Amino acid sequence: MSADLFEERLSKIRDRFAAALPGKLDETEAALARMVGDAPTAIEAVAEIYRLMHGIAGTGPTVGFGSTGVAARQAEAALIPAYREQRGLRPDELTDFKNALPAVRGAAALELRANS
Repeated sequence: MSADLFEERLSKIRDRFAAALPGKLDETEAALARMVGDAPTAIEAVAEIYRLMHGIAGTGPTVGFGSTGVAARQAEAALIPAYREQRGLRPDELTDFKNALPAVRGAAALELRANS
């Protein structure tokens, strides 16, 4: 594969990632209230948002959103115990996750401007 073709494909992936990022962050914030407790809906919400943060953390650096990826990895860390134990968040875990989200949103805003 030529370098030009590779860069073209990477650019398309970057554009899709950038277009979806604000919605993913909005979706995360909308799910906060559902993530606490031991109801099946809380467990599902934690799993969904964990996967979303994991995806941002993994893909972001590859497509030019390095700071967003690092911030998402830190937010993801707050979810890992509940995700692994298949339970909702405890109040302290929810606080930790909420405290990590502004860094994700801030990094995303900066990198969205830089990549546009």
